[in-house]
Amino acid sequence: MPRTNFKELLDAGVHFGHLKRKWNPAMAPYIFMERNGIHIIDLEKTVEKIDDAAAAIKHIAKSGKKVLFVATKKQAKEIVAEKVKAVNMPYVTERWPGGMLTNFPTIRKAVKKMSSIDKMSTDGTFLNLSKRERLQVTRQRAKLEKNLGSIADLTRLPSALFIVDVCKEQIAVKEAKRLGIPVFAMVDTNSDPSDIEFPIPANDDASKSISLIIGILCQAIEEGLNERKIEKDKEPQQKDKKVIRKELETKDMPASLIEAIVEEDEEEIEDDEETDVIIEDEDKDKEIAEPIDETGEEEEE
Repeated sequence: MPRTNFKELLDAGVHFGHLKRKWNPAMAPYIFMERNGIHIIDLEKTVEKIDDAAAAIKHIAKSGKKVLFVATKKQAKEIVAEKVKAVNMPYVTERWPGGMLTNFPTIRKAVKKMSSIDKMSTDGTFLNLSKRERLQVTRQRAKLEKNLGSIADLTRLPSALFIVDVCKEQIAVKEAKRLGIPVFAMVDTNSDPSDIEFPIPANDDASKSISLIIGILCQAIEEGLNERKIEKDKEPQQKDKKVIRKELETKDMPASLIEAIVEEDEEEIEDDEETDVIIEDEDKDKEIAEPIDETGEEEEE
C-alpha cells in the first residue's frame, strides 16, 4: 500500500516546480507538463519514489544505523528539527560545517569540547576563571550548541543523508558522494538528480510539501525502530526458553509437561534437530563410558 496518494501531494503543493528558464534538463523524466511558464512535477512518479525511499530508510533504521537530515533553508529548519528530533535522528539546520563528513574526527573534537565545558561548570573550574573568561567560554558553548548540538549523539559517520534542497546543500552532497554515503533528497525542477541515490521529485520551497515528505520518512524510520525493538525483546526470551527446554529434557520429563512449562511453539524441524543433538551426546557418552567399564572389569579379574 502506498504511503501517500496523488490527492494528498496535490493539496500540499508538491507538484509546483520552478520557472521553465530555471529548469535542469536532467529532471525531464519527472516533469509532467508546463503551465504559465512553470514546470509541473509528475506526482505519480513522486509517489513511487517516496515509497522506494521510505522502504530503504526504514531498513537503515531497523539495522540500528543513523540517517543525517540536512535542511538549512528558512522554511525547512523548524519542520526538520521538530519531526526528526521525535525519532532521535541527527540533523543539521544551521550552516553546513565544511568537512563535516570528510573531516569527521575534527567535528567530533568540537562536540567533545561542549561536554568538557559542561564538566567545567559542574566541577567548580568556572569559579577559578575571571568574569571575562567565563563570558568567552559561555559564548563558545552557545555557538557550538547552535551549530553542532543536534549531532552530539552522532559518534560515527551516518549511513545515509536526507537533503531538502540539493542545490543549496551542494557541499554536503559532494562529501557524501566522496565517502560513498547514499543520499535521499527532495529534488525540484532546478536540481540535478544524477548524483542522488534516492531522489524524490517534489517542491522543496513550500513548507507544506517539506512537512509532508519529512513526516512520511520519519514515520518509516519510527516503524523500523519499533521493529528493531520488538526483535531485540524477542531474542533473549527465545534463548532463555531453549536453555530451559534442554535442561528439562535431560531430566527425562514427559514431552507434554515440557511444552506446558516452556510454553513455546516450535517447528518439527527444530524439534528433530534438538533431538539429534541429544542422541549424539548420549552416543558419545556411551562411547566414552564403555572403555572405562572394560578397564574396570580387567582390573577386577
